[in-house]
Amino acid sequence: MRSVRARAALGATVVVALALVGAGLAVLLVLRANLTDQAGLQAEVVAREVAGQLALDVPYDRLEMRAEEDHPVQVTDEDGRVVAVSKDLQAISGTGTGQVAPAPSPAAGISTGSDDDGDDDESDDGRHSAPGRGEADSAEPDFGNGTATVDGETADYRFATVRATTSAGVTLTVHAGAPLAAEQEAVGSVRGAMLIGLPVLLLVVAGVTWLVTRRALRPVEGIRREMAVITASEDLSRRVPEPGSGDEIARLARTTNETLTALEASVDRQRRFVADASHELRSPIASLRTQLEVGAAHPELLDVPGAVADTVRLQALAADLLLLARLDAGERPGRTTLDLGALVHEEVSQRTGDRIAAAVSVPESGGFEVTGSRGQLARVIGNLLDNAERHAERAVSISVRVERGGVVVAVTDDGAGVPPDERERIFERFVRLDDARTRDEGGAGLGLAIARDVASRHGGRLTVEGVREGGARFELWLPSAG
Repeated sequence: MRSVRARAALGATVVVALALVGAGLAVLLVLRANLTDQAGLQAEVVAREVAGQLALDVPYDRLEMRAEEDHPVQVTDEDGRVVAVSKDLQAISGTGTGQVAPAPSPAAGISTGSDDDGDDDESDDGRHSAPGRGEADSAEPDFGNGTATVDGETADYRFATVRATTSAGVTLTVHAGAPLAAEQEAVGSVRGAMLIGLPVLLLVVAGVTWLVTRRALRPVEGIRREMAVITASEDLSRRVPEPGSGDEIARLARTTNETLTALEASVDRQRRFVADASHELRSPIASLRTQLEVGAAHPELLDVPGAVADTVRLQALAADLLLLARLDAGERPGRTTLDLGALVHEEVSQRTGDRIAAAVSVPESGGFEVTGSRGQLARVIGNLLDNAERHAERAVSISVRVERGGVVVAVTDDGAGVPPDERERIFERFVRLDDARTRDEGGAGLGLAIARDVASRHGGRLTVEGVREGGARFELWLPSAG
């Protein structure tokens, strides 16, 4: 089942079905228990009425047993023999004995009729005891279910068992029943209603869930279709529709569009990078080819220094492109601890052919340790010095200081400076200001881009600002080691 709507509808239907079945069973059990308790209470009332009469030594054949109210009664003695039953009781079960023919015990001390010999009431034959001397048991009665046949009709009953003691000390047990027909009819009606209503309700739940899920997922289908079009056309300028609901789907569409925007910008950068790299590589390659072709035809005209310069420039550009590719691939810098002041001295000492020598200012106090890649940080310092030497008029300086939990390397030149509105653009790849676009003096526009990228990957930053006396100051901040 691959449809989300179908799975949601099925899941909701199953959950509702389980809940309704559980609730229905609970309702049926509670209803049956309540109605059974009511029947038991009726049976108890009848049983206590009969037990009260027996306690008053009412003769068995004169007991009032509510036969007209369909409450079967059975009275047994201590030996389990039936001594009295209600009218028209033909069969009974669930009371301990199925006998329905009275067989009074002589020990009961209660007569079943009047004395035909006319003896007076003071006769001691035990058939007439003084009323009020017996006792009905006040303990909680025993309950049970059974059947009884009264006047030819058999039905289920709830029986209550109560004991009574006559004045002669004979203990009699009274079994009185109350019909369970009302309980069975009510439970059957509720069960039938549930069996009919449950499927209908489940169909309604499934249908409503299907419709609601379909409506909720309609924007997702729109997003999917638009993404399919974007994938097929490779047109990253398209955007998926954003619903105005403000829910999770709307946030998903918004995030998808943001991802498409970032992807479009990345692809554009890659295209510009490839185009600019091809453009920058074309010039030295064309110049080198021309010189080699001229040298092949006229060896005396071969410009060897020019060919070497073009080769060096081509090699440097290839190295820059390779480093950018590694940085874009997510290459992590090393974790070597190094002294940035010593690294500055080392880089400046190696620049013997610069047009303007850089003045170095590194305090002897030390504390310039940072963590990172020695080669990449040396590349950053070299790029900053190259940039300053290219634009300086008469002076280039480089200093190192500790500042705000980090180490700052500042490179200053006295050139024309960088206009405020261009101070961020110069860190983009292949960007050179108008006065620096001559390839004989300028580079390919990758040095500052590489420097900022390396600084960022070392947890630092690279910024540029103007100098009061004129020129520009580039500051590289890196966090101190530890």
